[in-house]
Parts: sequence; C-alpha cells; structure tokens
Amino acid sequence: MKNNRKNVLFAYPALSLLAALLVGFSLLNLFWPKRAQSDLENRRLAQLPALSVQTLLDGSWATGFTSYMQDQIALRDGWIGLESAMNSLLFQKAEESDILLGKDGWMFTKQFGISDATQKQLDKNVSAVITFAQRHPGQVSFMLAPSASVIYPEALPLGAPMVDENGMLDDIFAQISPYAQTFDLRATFTKNKADYLYYKTDHHWTTHGAYLAYQQLCAAKGLTPFDTAAHPAVEVPGFYGTHYSATRRWNVVPDTITYYPLENPMTVYQANGETDFSPLATETMLSTEKLSTRDKYAAFLGGNNGYSVIEGNGTGGILVVKDSYANCFVPFLTENYAKIGVIDFRNFSYGLDAMMESEGYDEVLILYNFQTFIADTKAFNISRPSAAK
Repeated sequence: MKNNRKNVLFAYPALSLLAALLVGFSLLNLFWPKRAQSDLENRRLAQLPALSVQTLLDGSWATGFTSYMQDQIALRDGWIGLESAMNSLLFQKAEESDILLGKDGWMFTKQFGISDATQKQLDKNVSAVITFAQRHPGQVSFMLAPSASVIYPEALPLGAPMVDENGMLDDIFAQISPYAQTFDLRATFTKNKADYLYYKTDHHWTTHGAYLAYQQLCAAKGLTPFDTAAHPAVEVPGFYGTHYSATRRWNVVPDTITYYPLENPMTVYQANGETDFSPLATETMLSTEKLSTRDKYAAFLGGNNGYSVIEGNGTGGILVVKDSYANCFVPFLTENYAKIGVIDFRNFSYGLDAMMESEGYDEVLILYNFQTFIADTKAFNISRPSAAK
C-alpha cells in the first residue's frame, strides 16, 4: 500500500506539489494572526461571525464567514499589492475604487458627472451660504478650494471625462460674491503649481497649499501673514493618504506632512446647545501622537471636532466653518486673531447666529473643498436660524 502511494506521488508530481501547497497555506492561514483594523486600507476588517441556528438558516453566517476569510487571509497586504501591480503593469488600469491613477504617481478623485441629487444638494448649500451672509452683511467670507485635477489636468489619465469643475466654480462664486467676500484660489494655485500644493496619495491640499490660500486671504483683508521663516517647519515623511488606501498602488511614493510646532492652546468643547458649551480638553493644535499612525493628516486640530476654540496672537475673533481642508489652514490664523473658533457640522448640530454673538466673533470664514461642498448634507446648518431668535 505504501509503495502504491509513493508511486502515485512520483507519477503526478505537479498534483502532489499543488496539494502540498494547499495544505501548507491552509495551515498558515489557520494560525496567521487575525487583525481588527487594516491601517493601509483605513478600515475595520471582518471578524469571525457568531454561529447560531438562526444565522445558518438565514445565510448571514455564510456571508459573514466569506467576508472574514477575505479580510483575514494570510499575507493579505502582499496579495493586494501584487494585484495592484498586475493591474498596472499588465492591464494598464487607469482607475481603481473610483480613484484615477494619473501620471507621475498622481491619484485623483473620480468625478465624471454630477447626479441630480448632488446638484440639488449643491443648490441648497449655495443658498444656505447666501442666506447666512445676508443675515450678517460684511462679516462673511467664502473660500472654496479647487480639486487637484483642476490645477494639474495634464496629470490625469488620457481622455478622462472629468466634470467641468471650472464652470461649476465660476457659477458658485458668481452666485455668492454679491453677498460674501469670495476667495477663488485657481489663479494663485495655477501660478504656483510647480510647488507642493496637494498630496499625491491623499485628497487634501498640503500645508504649503493651505498657506498660499491663507496668504490670499491676508492680502484681501490687509493682514500681515504668518512668517514661515520665523517658525521652523517640521517634516514627517511616510504619509499614505486616503487615495492610497483605496487603490493600494504598488509603486507609490509616500507624501510628506509639514507642520509648524505652535504652542497656542486649543480647547475642544461639547456642544449642548447654541450657546451652551462644556470644555472637554485643552491641548495644542497638533496631536503629535497621530503623526505615528497611518492617518497623519488627522494630527491637524486633532481631527474634525464639532467646536473648538484656539487662542491666537492677534486681535478680534473669527469663526471658521469648515471641512477637513481647513485643519492645516487654521493654525496660520493665530498670527492675526485673538480667538479662532472652529465649527465642523459633522459633529455640530446647531445654528450659528446666537453663538456668534455670545462667543464674540467678528468674522466668519466658510472654507470647504469643492468635492465636499457640492455633496455635504450638513452644510444647511450654516443658515439654520437661531432658536433663540
């Protein structure tokens, strides 16, 4: 019997090798450490589902187990990298997970069209800004950062049918400019496009891009800009952003995060009402511990807190209503204002009128990037009337 088995093994060496590999990989997969989070993909990984008669009968256990096997397979990161390399080298893929793979390592958010729902939301958001600016004449500024694809169209995949963002930006500014001071950054950014304005692996602008926008604001308002020469910058290499997490591009060159180590205190508040705020923590504007994680950009302002107040070195108070683009922009404002309030409607559900008065803000800067602003379902809060009025 033993001789017969040996004969079979020698007669079918390829089949025997395949069987050995399958058994070996199954054992490797069985004992491979299981993870709760994928830092490279920036998401939670599926866990082994609980087994019960109900989950077996309704099929949910089988579905959950399939996801678990896919997420917890041994050497998962390596397999994903290999797939990315194959797609790029053999199939010349120009798109992965709604991210366009451009030239010179650029990655762009895919935006080929605007749905009816997005257009309706954009109209609501523009109307909200106008309504709010009408209630506060002379106090409101509006800055909308263009997408990287508008500044670097030559790096897009050949023939990519991107939406006419320039036309949409023209229309947005034309509607808002009669009521608020608007900041169109396209000319400044195009003139300085050779500089490091946007991350290639992420959807945000860089600290240098934010500084150019800040300089434009200072020029329009007659303010003296933050002197970067007087504040040594700190560079943190090895930043893999959200676009990389979506694509896992195999030959990516990581970005570098730059920040200025300012000591201005920032207090994060729990909002209990329009004028009722409880302090949660006081810290500096940069969470240095997050610089050692995958999501290094979250170090700026400690992420997207609902309401924060920063002590500045200037005079007066400004309230910044923002998305995450403003997180690396806001620290520069400490040069010009004594008090900088920061509102992120993802974690703040009140109007602004009463809190502007109670908190003493003379100005309001609404700062978003184009792709967030057109689809943000929380931006209506900008014009939400105060319950106290």
